[in-house]
Amino acid sequence: MPPPRTALLQVHASVFLFGLSGLFGKFLALPATVIVLGRTGFATLALGLVLALGQTTIRLRSAKDLLGMALLGALLAFHWVSFFNSIQLATVAIGLLTFSSFPVFVTLLEPLLFKTPWRWRDGAIALLVVIGVALVIPDYRLGSATTLGAIWGLLSGLSFALLQLINKGYRQRYGAVAIAFYQNLFAWLSLLAVGPLSSLALSTGDIGLLLILGVLCTAVAHTLFIESLAVLRTQTASVISALEPVYGIVLAALLLGEVPNLRTLLGGGLVIGTTVWASWPDKTAPQ
Repeated sequence: MPPPRTALLQVHASVFLFGLSGLFGKFLALPATVIVLGRTGFATLALGLVLALGQTTIRLRSAKDLLGMALLGALLAFHWVSFFNSIQLATVAIGLLTFSSFPVFVTLLEPLLFKTPWRWRDGAIALLVVIGVALVIPDYRLGSATTLGAIWGLLSGLSFALLQLINKGYRQRYGAVAIAFYQNLFAWLSLLAVGPLSSLALSTGDIGLLLILGVLCTAVAHTLFIESLAVLRTQTASVISALEPVYGIVLAALLLGEVPNLRTLLGGGLVIGTTVWASWPDKTAPQ
């Protein structure tokens, strides 16, 4: 178990790598489906190696769990494809900030899926995120690439919220790295059915970037994040996770020259601030 200071460095490193992953939508001149196919393939291999070295049992307990993992893998594939579509159509900032709307979808969906009570705080969080996203989008013409990118980003946030909520049940029976392994595996298989490997024409540079995306920005980042949770409170990790779009936007400005305008920054600040608030425990909620 790492000491607290090391755990903090681990969670910041993982969130930094998650933010960096968005830039690969610009680094790679490939369709989003191909990027995610490479990402999930390399991530599956790396996560499988982590599990093998740790001698962790990953056998699923039932055919129902196998089917569930397969469906969640397909949902994960959709989440990442929509995320990279958003960034390729718009900018890294818009893609990351619209994706960061996922807490509002969690807020709206959780009472429907788990019959939890609705609280005024949930409504306030949802409203503030909606306002923030509205500020982030500079152009509301449906045919605009920026608007389409924002829509894909919102779909990415919606699918991620569903993944978070549905994964709650699996976390009680399986380790987080094992869940990530199976869902990356099934995401890869679902995309392989759509775009077979024989149809791909990748350069050495493309393969190298996909390797970094799959291993460093997915498998390593996920493992660091999970290890940090053994020491840090979930609330602390959640608040630090809100820095993902901040890291991504700064990196995009430095490496791609994508400097967001003031309106996008104001909307982004509102979304990130609300996400931090959403991650803070509500002392008025029933225990």
